[in-house]
This record gives sequence, structure tokens and C-alpha cells, in this order.
Amino acid sequence: MKERAKHLFKLHALLMIFGLALLTGCDQSSSTTPAAIQEAPAFSYDQAEVQSSKPWTSENFKNNPDNFQFAIVGDRTGGANVQGTFTLAMNQLNLLQPEFVINVGDIIEGYSRDKEELNAQWEEAEAMVTKLEMPFFFVRGNHDVSYPEAREVWRDRHGPSYYHFVYRDVLFMALDSEDAPRLDPPPGMEEQIKLYNRLQTEDPQKAKEMLAEFMKDESIVAGLSKPVEFPEEQFNWIKKTLEENDDVRWTFLFMHEPSWENPSDSFKAIQALLKDRPFTWFAGHLHYYDYDNIDGREYITMGPAGASWHHDGPGNVDHITWITMTDAGPQIGNIALKGIFDRKGLDPSLFGAYDRKGAVMPEEQQNK
Repeated sequence: MKERAKHLFKLHALLMIFGLALLTGCDQSSSTTPAAIQEAPAFSYDQAEVQSSKPWTSENFKNNPDNFQFAIVGDRTGGANVQGTFTLAMNQLNLLQPEFVINVGDIIEGYSRDKEELNAQWEEAEAMVTKLEMPFFFVRGNHDVSYPEAREVWRDRHGPSYYHFVYRDVLFMALDSEDAPRLDPPPGMEEQIKLYNRLQTEDPQKAKEMLAEFMKDESIVAGLSKPVEFPEEQFNWIKKTLEENDDVRWTFLFMHEPSWENPSDSFKAIQALLKDRPFTWFAGHLHYYDYDNIDGREYITMGPAGASWHHDGPGNVDHITWITMTDAGPQIGNIALKGIFDRKGLDPSLFGAYDRKGAVMPEEQQNK
């Protein structure tokens, strides 16, 4: 019995050793499988086909996973949008596929106390925006919240007047340059805007003369040139948001009016809060592209995306701003809307939007 027990014990031990060997073999096999079936490289080529000199440069591919792209779009309202320029911008953003889009205000014409009309304007604008295949972030402009009734409509539809979010370790802050009480628009403003918008297409020269006459009104000029003030509540929110996000790699700020053109004390105080961090600031309102570098920081005023042109010069361009966020900071490029079209070519239904003349595509081209 003892001999048999010894034999069984040896047999059991051998089986255990054999089993462990099998298990070890299985472990080795399973652990080596991922290494054997590695993910294919993003770029490969036939080394037998290309042996020495290569028909491409040696630069690394721009595929840093920490980089991301987003777009900014300027004012829609203030005339000329009847030509479909803003719709064109939305279509082209879908072609370019940014990760998200931010506006700098003036999406609706506004300057009405009729909530039903204001909501109808928002529904028209949002019907364009919701065609985007990515998020669209709103910022308040003077046309959007021109009267108390318009502010209520904004609050009902879009919530807070200023807010922030963090995306890929970058802080985005949407400020409200329309927060402090401003001068009421002059009487008849709503009717004048409607007439001006119509003339933008029907008689551009007359529209230009009307704008020049409008700007002769000293009270209007005084209101437009008044520095933008940031009330204490918004200033404290800005300070708190910056303190709570002091370790982000970059900060972007957006608002409607370019307050740096005529800075108030409250704006200068905000600049002081930002002095120790890298940031870039964007605004709109002037319907004319402009670039400023103040103390080594970039301040950019967007050109329009359908709004009327208020000045003559190279800043009169319907465009989007394209930003690629990199480890070294943002790479910023501007793309004129008339420089983008899809694989089928120019869209006949938006032909007038490309050149801002309200032109009609020649019939022979429409039928091609």
C-alpha cells in the first residue's frame, strides 16, 4: 500500500507539474498574442519599393492626440444675411468638421420688444445652427439682448448670460459685454434696421449712405463709443473662474464688443487678473476683422459671417476662424467663406452669398 501510495503521489505530482506547465504555456501564449498581433502602424510603406531616398519629407505627422480644432464665427445680423451668408458658413463648417463652434454674438436682428417676434427670429437662427454636426456655443451680442424683453427671451432659451467650460485642459470663458445698462436705442431703430437690411441687397450704395447719415447722430456715436463696463457680479465670477482653473494650459475668452479698443476700468481689472497666464481674446461687433497684440497677448476682432460691412478695407471679409490647439499654444488661421466649397463645386442656391453682391448665377452655369 505504501508503494502504491508513493506511486500515486508521484503520479499526482507529475500531473500537477504537467498541468502547471500547460497553464504556464497558456499564459505565455495569451501574453504573447497581443505582442504578436500588434496594432498596425498609422503609416507604413514597402521598404523593398522605397530603399534609399524617399519621395516625401522627413517631418513628423501632425497627429498629436493632445491637439484639437475648433472654429469661431462672427456676427450674422445687421443686414446682408438675406443672401444666405450665415447658412453658407454653417454648411462649410460641416465640411471642415471642427470639434465645436463658438460665436461672438449678434445671431438675431433683435431691437424689438415683441417676444413673439424675438422668438421667431431665434427659431430662424437656431434652424441654421442646428444643422451643424457639432456643438455650437452662443455669446450675447447687442442685437440679441437689445431690450429687457430680449434679455428675458435669451434667459428662457439659453440660460446664463456668461459661462465657462473646460475642454482638453483648456479654459473657455464666454463673457457678457452687454451686462451693464446701456443707452436705449433711439426711437424707430427697429424700422431703420429693417429698411437698412433691405437696402443692403436692393441698393447697396443707398444703404451705405443711410449708415453714414445714421452715424452722424452724436448721441448714437456717444453710445457706441462708451466703454464696456463689467458689473461687480460678473467681475467676481470671472475672478473665481480663473482662480479655480489656474492650471489649465491655455485660456480663451469670448465676448461681443472688443472692449480693449476703449477699455474701462473694469476691463483693465480683468486684464490684470489674466497677466500671469497665456490667453487669447476674441470679439465681434464691428463687422471688420482686426488684430491687436497688447502686452504680448493676442486680441482678435472677428469679421462678419453675413452681417453688414461698416467700413471699407481688407477687414471686410466673411470668414471663419480656425484654431488648432497645440502644446505650444493656438495656431490661428482665417478662412474666407468664398474660399471653401464642397466636392461638387459652388452651390448655385447660395451663389450670391459667395461674393456679397446678391448676384444671380448665370443661367447657363445653373444648368451645368
